[in-house]
Amino acid sequence: MVLGGASLTELHAQTASPSASNIPTLSEAPASQPAQAAPEAKSEGLPSKALKAFSIGGFDVSSSMLVTWIVALGIILFAQYATRNLKDVPSGAQNFWELLVEGLHDFLAEIVGADLIKKTFWFFATIFIFICFTNWFGLLPGVGTIGWGHQTAEGFEMTRPLLRGGNADLNMTFAMACIFMVLWLVWALQSNGVAGFLLHIFGPKGDNKGAMKYAMIVVFFAVGLIEVMSIAFRPISLSFRLYGNIFAGENLMDAMSHLIKHPAWARALCSVIIPIPFYFMELMVGFVQAIVFMLLTAGFTSVICMHDDDAHAKEKH
Repeated sequence: MVLGGASLTELHAQTASPSASNIPTLSEAPASQPAQAAPEAKSEGLPSKALKAFSIGGFDVSSSMLVTWIVALGIILFAQYATRNLKDVPSGAQNFWELLVEGLHDFLAEIVGADLIKKTFWFFATIFIFICFTNWFGLLPGVGTIGWGHQTAEGFEMTRPLLRGGNADLNMTFAMACIFMVLWLVWALQSNGVAGFLLHIFGPKGDNKGAMKYAMIVVFFAVGLIEVMSIAFRPISLSFRLYGNIFAGENLMDAMSHLIKHPAWARALCSVIIPIPFYFMELMVGFVQAIVFMLLTAGFTSVICMHDDDAHAKEKH
Protein backbone atom coordinates (compact mmCIF):
# COMPACT_ATOMS: atom_id res chain seq x y z
CA MET A 1 0.00 0.00 0.00
CA VAL A 2 2.82 2.40 0.83
CA LEU A 3 4.62 1.56 -2.43
CA GLY A 4 1.43 2.05 -4.40
CA GLY A 5 0.68 5.38 -2.74
CA ALA A 6 4.20 6.64 -3.42
CA SER A 7 3.94 5.61 -7.06
CA LEU A 8 0.54 7.26 -7.52
CA THR A 9 1.90 10.47 -5.99
CA GLU A 10 4.78 10.35 -8.44
CA LEU A 11 2.30 9.74 -11.30
CA HIS A 12 0.27 12.80 -10.27
CA ALA A 13 3.40 14.96 -10.10
CA GLN A 14 4.48 13.77 -13.53
CA THR A 15 1.13 14.45 -15.22
CA ALA A 16 1.03 17.91 -13.61
CA SER A 17 4.49 18.83 -14.93
CA PRO A 18 4.88 20.60 -18.28
CA SER A 19 5.04 18.32 -21.27
CA ALA A 20 8.27 17.84 -23.13
CA SER A 21 6.78 19.52 -26.24
CA ASN A 22 6.67 22.89 -24.45
CA ILE A 23 10.39 22.86 -23.74
CA PRO A 24 12.37 24.64 -26.47
CA THR A 25 15.07 22.62 -28.17
CA LEU A 26 18.44 23.74 -29.47
CA SER A 27 17.16 23.92 -33.04
CA GLU A 28 14.41 26.35 -31.98
CA ALA A 29 16.84 28.81 -30.38
CA PRO A 30 17.23 32.17 -32.17
CA ALA A 31 20.14 32.34 -34.54
CA SER A 32 21.48 35.47 -32.82
CA GLN A 33 22.05 33.55 -29.58
CA PRO A 34 25.09 31.29 -29.35
CA ALA A 35 24.38 27.60 -28.98
CA GLN A 36 24.87 26.38 -25.41
CA ALA A 37 26.72 23.22 -24.56
CA ALA A 38 24.58 20.16 -23.93
CA PRO A 39 24.18 19.28 -20.23
CA GLU A 40 26.32 16.51 -18.89
CA ALA A 41 24.76 13.07 -18.77
CA LYS A 42 23.38 12.18 -15.36
CA SER A 43 25.04 9.19 -13.75
CA GLU A 44 22.78 6.15 -13.40
CA GLY A 45 22.17 4.37 -10.12
CA LEU A 46 22.49 5.41 -6.51
CA PRO A 47 25.48 7.45 -5.31
CA SER A 48 28.12 5.47 -3.46
CA LYS A 49 28.41 8.14 -0.78
CA ALA A 50 25.79 8.43 1.95
CA LEU A 51 24.51 12.01 1.86
CA LYS A 52 23.84 14.21 4.88
CA ALA A 53 20.36 13.86 6.35
CA PHE A 54 20.62 16.66 8.91
CA SER A 55 23.06 18.33 11.30
CA ILE A 56 23.20 18.41 15.09
CA GLY A 57 25.16 21.52 15.88
CA GLY A 58 28.29 21.13 13.78
CA PHE A 59 27.94 17.34 13.52
CA ASP A 60 26.59 16.00 10.22
CA VAL A 61 24.36 12.93 10.43
CA SER A 62 24.27 10.90 7.22
CA SER A 63 21.26 8.92 6.04
CA SER A 64 23.09 5.62 6.69
CA MET A 65 24.12 6.71 10.17
CA LEU A 66 20.51 7.53 11.00
CA VAL A 67 19.43 4.04 9.93
CA THR A 68 22.04 2.37 12.15
CA TRP A 69 20.80 4.39 15.12
CA ILE A 70 17.20 3.39 14.45
CA VAL A 71 18.07 -0.30 14.06
CA ALA A 72 20.27 -0.36 17.17
CA LEU A 73 17.55 1.35 19.23
CA GLY A 74 14.93 -1.06 17.87
CA ILE A 75 17.04 -4.13 18.77
CA ILE A 76 17.66 -2.82 22.29
CA LEU A 77 13.98 -2.04 22.90
CA PHE A 78 12.88 -5.41 21.51
CA ALA A 79 15.39 -7.26 23.70
CA GLN A 80 14.18 -5.33 26.75
CA TYR A 81 10.57 -6.09 25.86
CA ALA A 82 11.24 -9.80 25.28
CA THR A 83 13.09 -10.26 28.58
CA ARG A 84 11.07 -8.00 30.88
CA ASN A 85 9.17 -10.94 32.42
CA LEU A 86 11.22 -14.11 32.01
CA LYS A 87 9.31 -17.37 32.23
CA ASP A 88 10.49 -20.96 32.62
CA VAL A 89 8.38 -21.89 29.59
CA PRO A 90 9.03 -19.07 27.13
CA SER A 91 6.45 -17.84 24.67
CA GLY A 92 6.03 -15.01 22.22
CA ALA A 93 8.90 -12.54 22.02
CA GLN A 94 10.90 -14.31 24.74
CA ASN A 95 10.64 -17.59 22.84
CA PHE A 96 11.91 -15.95 19.63
CA TRP A 97 14.79 -14.19 21.37
CA GLU A 98 15.91 -17.29 23.28
CA LEU A 99 15.67 -19.41 20.14
CA LEU A 100 17.82 -16.92 18.26
CA VAL A 101 20.47 -16.52 20.96
CA GLU A 102 20.68 -20.21 21.88
CA GLY A 103 20.86 -21.22 18.22
CA LEU A 104 23.72 -18.79 17.60
CA HIS A 105 25.51 -19.95 20.75
CA ASP A 106 25.37 -23.64 19.82
CA PHE A 107 26.35 -22.90 16.24
CA LEU A 108 29.35 -20.74 17.18
CA ALA A 109 30.50 -23.14 19.90
CA GLU A 110 31.18 -25.72 17.19
CA ILE A 111 33.48 -23.22 15.45
CA VAL A 112 35.46 -21.51 18.20
CA GLY A 113 35.17 -24.10 20.98
CA ALA A 114 33.42 -24.22 24.33
CA ASP A 115 36.06 -22.16 26.15
CA LEU A 116 36.53 -19.37 23.61
CA ILE A 117 32.78 -18.93 23.07
CA LYS A 118 32.44 -17.66 26.65
CA LYS A 119 34.74 -14.76 25.80
CA THR A 120 33.67 -13.96 22.24
CA PHE A 121 29.99 -14.87 21.91
CA TRP A 122 28.77 -11.39 22.82
CA PHE A 123 30.51 -9.92 19.77
CA PHE A 124 29.67 -12.58 17.18
CA ALA A 125 25.98 -12.73 18.16
CA THR A 126 25.67 -8.95 18.24
CA ILE A 127 27.36 -8.48 14.87
CA PHE A 128 25.09 -11.05 13.21
CA ILE A 129 21.87 -9.65 14.67
CA PHE A 130 22.83 -6.06 13.92
CA ILE A 131 23.96 -6.71 10.31
CA CYS A 132 20.94 -8.88 9.50
CA PHE A 133 18.34 -6.44 10.83
CA THR A 134 20.15 -3.48 9.28
CA ASN A 135 20.09 -5.19 5.88
CA TRP A 136 16.39 -5.98 6.20
CA PHE A 137 15.55 -2.50 7.43
CA GLY A 138 16.94 -1.12 4.18
CA LEU A 139 14.19 -2.99 2.28
CA LEU A 140 11.33 -1.25 4.09
CA PRO A 141 9.20 1.14 2.01
CA GLY A 142 10.36 4.70 2.53
CA VAL A 143 14.07 3.89 2.89
CA GLY A 144 15.67 5.67 -0.04
CA THR A 145 12.34 7.02 -1.34
CA ILE A 146 11.52 9.69 1.27
CA GLY A 147 13.62 12.82 1.37
CA TRP A 148 14.49 15.91 -0.61
CA GLY A 149 14.60 16.34 -4.37
CA HIS A 150 13.18 18.33 -7.26
CA GLN A 151 10.58 18.02 -9.96
CA THR A 152 11.69 17.01 -13.45
CA ALA A 153 9.94 16.40 -16.75
CA GLU A 154 9.78 12.69 -15.89
CA GLY A 155 8.48 13.21 -12.36
CA PHE A 156 9.96 13.78 -8.92
CA GLU A 157 13.66 12.94 -8.64
CA MET A 158 15.09 12.05 -5.22
CA THR A 159 18.46 13.73 -4.67
CA ARG A 160 18.92 13.52 -0.87
CA PRO A 161 17.09 10.63 0.85
CA LEU A 162 16.38 10.81 4.55
CA LEU A 163 17.13 7.11 5.08
CA ARG A 164 19.52 4.75 3.33
CA GLY A 165 20.70 1.20 4.03
CA GLY A 166 23.23 1.30 6.86
CA ASN A 167 25.56 -1.29 5.34
CA ALA A 168 25.41 0.39 1.93
CA ASP A 169 27.85 2.90 3.43
CA LEU A 170 31.50 1.82 3.37
CA ASN A 171 32.19 3.83 6.51
CA MET A 172 29.87 1.56 8.50
CA THR A 173 31.22 -1.77 7.25
CA PHE A 174 34.83 -0.63 7.60
CA ALA A 175 34.18 0.53 11.17
CA MET A 176 32.78 -2.90 12.11
CA ALA A 177 35.76 -4.63 10.48
CA CYS A 178 38.22 -2.40 12.35
CA ILE A 179 36.49 -3.05 15.69
CA PHE A 180 36.75 -6.79 15.03
CA MET A 181 40.46 -6.55 14.24
CA VAL A 182 41.11 -4.74 17.52
CA LEU A 183 39.20 -7.45 19.43
CA TRP A 184 40.95 -10.16 17.39
CA LEU A 185 44.34 -8.82 18.45
CA VAL A 186 43.27 -8.63 22.11
CA TRP A 187 41.90 -12.19 22.08
CA ALA A 188 44.98 -13.50 20.28
CA LEU A 189 47.36 -11.94 22.81
CA GLN A 190 45.26 -13.19 25.72
CA SER A 191 45.27 -16.76 24.37
CA ASN A 192 48.89 -16.95 23.19
CA GLY A 193 50.86 -14.15 24.81
CA VAL A 194 53.22 -11.98 22.78
CA ALA A 195 55.79 -14.74 22.23
CA GLY A 196 53.18 -17.34 21.36
CA PHE A 197 51.45 -14.91 19.00
CA LEU A 198 54.68 -14.28 17.07
CA LEU A 199 55.52 -17.99 17.11
CA HIS A 200 52.09 -18.83 15.72
CA ILE A 201 52.70 -16.55 12.74
CA PHE A 202 56.42 -16.96 12.06
CA GLY A 203 57.32 -20.21 13.84
CA PRO A 204 58.09 -23.39 11.84
CA LYS A 205 55.50 -26.16 11.91
CA GLY A 206 56.18 -29.86 12.04
CA ASP A 207 59.02 -31.97 13.47
CA ASN A 208 61.98 -31.32 11.21
CA LYS A 209 65.57 -32.09 12.11
CA GLY A 210 69.00 -31.26 10.80
CA ALA A 211 69.42 -28.96 7.81
CA MET A 212 65.72 -29.26 6.95
CA LYS A 213 64.84 -27.64 10.27
CA TYR A 214 66.82 -24.48 9.44
CA ALA A 215 65.42 -24.44 5.90
CA MET A 216 61.89 -24.60 7.31
CA ILE A 217 62.66 -21.66 9.60
CA VAL A 218 63.41 -19.51 6.56
CA VAL A 219 60.38 -20.82 4.68
CA PHE A 220 57.92 -20.26 7.52
CA PHE A 221 59.36 -16.81 8.23
CA ALA A 222 58.54 -15.86 4.62
CA VAL A 223 55.11 -17.45 5.05
CA GLY A 224 54.66 -15.38 8.21
CA LEU A 225 55.32 -12.17 6.28
CA ILE A 226 52.61 -13.17 3.82
CA GLU A 227 50.32 -13.94 6.77
CA VAL A 228 50.92 -10.47 8.20
CA MET A 229 49.90 -8.96 4.85
CA SER A 230 46.80 -11.15 4.86
CA ILE A 231 45.89 -10.05 8.39
CA ALA A 232 46.36 -6.39 7.47
CA PHE A 233 44.06 -6.86 4.44
CA ARG A 234 41.23 -8.47 6.42
CA PRO A 235 39.45 -5.22 7.39
CA ILE A 236 39.36 -4.24 3.70
CA SER A 237 38.06 -7.60 2.51
CA LEU A 238 35.44 -7.83 5.27
CA SER A 239 34.16 -4.30 4.72
CA PHE A 240 34.09 -4.39 0.91
CA ARG A 241 32.37 -7.79 0.79
CA LEU A 242 29.44 -6.64 2.92
CA TYR A 243 29.29 -3.15 1.43
CA GLY A 244 29.48 -4.39 -2.17
CA ASN A 245 26.63 -6.88 -1.81
CA ILE A 246 24.28 -4.49 -0.02
CA PHE A 247 25.09 -1.51 -2.25
CA ALA A 248 24.62 -3.67 -5.36
CA GLY A 249 21.26 -4.83 -4.00
CA GLU A 250 20.10 -1.25 -3.50
CA ASN A 251 21.10 -0.37 -7.05
CA LEU A 252 19.30 -3.45 -8.34
CA MET A 253 16.10 -2.47 -6.55
CA ASP A 254 16.41 1.09 -7.82
CA ALA A 255 16.97 -0.10 -11.39
CA MET A 256 13.96 -2.44 -11.28
CA SER A 257 11.78 0.36 -9.88
CA HIS A 258 12.69 2.63 -12.82
CA LEU A 259 12.78 -0.05 -15.51
CA ILE A 260 9.61 1.25 -17.22
CA LYS A 261 9.58 5.01 -17.75
CA HIS A 262 6.78 5.61 -20.28
CA PRO A 263 3.83 5.93 -20.24
CA ALA A 264 3.23 7.38 -16.80
CA TRP A 265 0.59 4.85 -15.74
CA ALA A 266 2.85 1.92 -16.69
CA ARG A 267 5.75 3.44 -14.81
CA ALA A 268 3.66 3.82 -11.65
CA LEU A 269 2.34 0.25 -11.89
CA CYS A 270 5.61 -1.47 -12.81
CA SER A 271 7.61 0.38 -10.16
CA VAL A 272 5.57 -1.59 -7.62
CA ILE A 273 5.19 -4.98 -9.34
CA ILE A 274 8.61 -5.57 -10.92
CA PRO A 275 10.74 -5.19 -7.73
CA ILE A 276 8.63 -7.67 -5.71
CA PRO A 277 10.60 -10.84 -6.67
CA PHE A 278 13.86 -9.04 -5.98
CA TYR A 279 12.68 -8.16 -2.48
CA PHE A 280 12.68 -11.86 -1.59
CA MET A 281 16.13 -12.28 -3.09
CA GLU A 282 17.45 -9.32 -1.08
CA LEU A 283 15.93 -10.76 2.10
CA MET A 284 18.03 -13.87 1.53
CA VAL A 285 21.12 -11.85 0.60
CA GLY A 286 20.82 -9.76 3.77
CA PHE A 287 20.67 -12.90 5.92
CA VAL A 288 23.49 -14.65 4.07
CA GLN A 289 25.81 -11.65 4.30
CA ALA A 290 25.24 -11.44 8.06
CA ILE A 291 26.09 -15.14 8.35
CA VAL A 292 29.21 -14.72 6.17
CA PHE A 293 30.53 -11.77 8.19
CA MET A 294 29.98 -13.66 11.45
CA LEU A 295 31.54 -16.89 10.16
CA LEU A 296 34.61 -15.16 8.78
CA THR A 297 35.27 -13.26 12.00
CA ALA A 298 34.67 -16.40 14.07
CA GLY A 299 36.96 -18.42 11.80
CA PHE A 300 39.78 -15.88 12.00
CA THR A 301 39.48 -15.88 15.80
CA SER A 302 39.38 -19.66 16.04
CA VAL A 303 42.53 -20.10 13.94
CA ILE A 304 44.64 -17.76 16.09
CA CYS A 305 43.22 -18.68 19.51
CA MET A 306 42.57 -22.41 19.35
CA HIS A 307 45.59 -24.49 20.34
CA ASP A 308 46.37 -28.04 19.33
CA ASP A 309 45.01 -29.51 22.56
CA ASP A 310 41.79 -27.55 22.13
CA ALA A 311 41.44 -28.85 18.58
CA HIS A 312 41.94 -32.46 19.69
CA ALA A 313 39.38 -32.03 22.45
CA LYS A 314 36.92 -30.57 19.96
CA GLU A 315 37.43 -33.53 17.59
CA LYS A 316 36.80 -36.01 20.40
CA HIS A 317 33.66 -34.10 21.39
